[in-house]
Amino acid sequence: MPEDATPGADRSDFRAAPEPADALDAAAAALVAAQERSVQLDAGWSVGPTGMRTRHAARVLLVDDQDRVLVVRGHDADEPSRHWWFTVGGGIDPGESAHEAAVREVFEESGLRVAPEDLVGPVVTRSAIFDFARESCLQHEEFFFVRLTHDGRLVRDGWTEIETGFIDEMAWLTTTELRATTDEVFPRDLPDIVDDLLAGWDGVVRAIGLERD
Repeated sequence: MPEDATPGADRSDFRAAPEPADALDAAAAALVAAQERSVQLDAGWSVGPTGMRTRHAARVLLVDDQDRVLVVRGHDADEPSRHWWFTVGGGIDPGESAHEAAVREVFEESGLRVAPEDLVGPVVTRSAIFDFARESCLQHEEFFFVRLTHDGRLVRDGWTEIETGFIDEMAWLTTTELRATTDEVFPRDLPDIVDDLLAGWDGVVRAIGLERD
């Protein structure tokens, strides 16, 4: 018993020293800080007519010889129990074409090299609203389709500070596995989109419209 405590004393009179911040909270805070720094420095973002930060992005539906698509699993920094799968890709830098951004993003995120002429499409377009650095952002996306013709070891050497903070893993998944997961999947129709492309692209760009991620 502490020297200044007496039997029967109200325990609310004695305040414990503050506990160290939970490691998960610290990681979330570090991620938010990194996101805020990125938003401030990334010239690809601008404030659109709606007042939301807006950018254009290129994403890639990369499929291997077993008909599996490369997807990335992330989590919400403010809600760590929330996980989702999404495709490789990211913002188009100033002066870049969508094709150039797609090639760069594939290499940075996976270590795999594809050439601009390997890209089919864009096969899909959509706009997505999602929370980033604790604000809603709008991203206009073009999706390309690539059949991987060589083996490649996935590496994360090119991940940014933000990506390292919220990405859990990369994986090659079949469309059956994507349909079976309890995690969210973006775009929501990703399994159907991949199945349609595996059957052969008809040359028509699939316009998804606006989704909330």
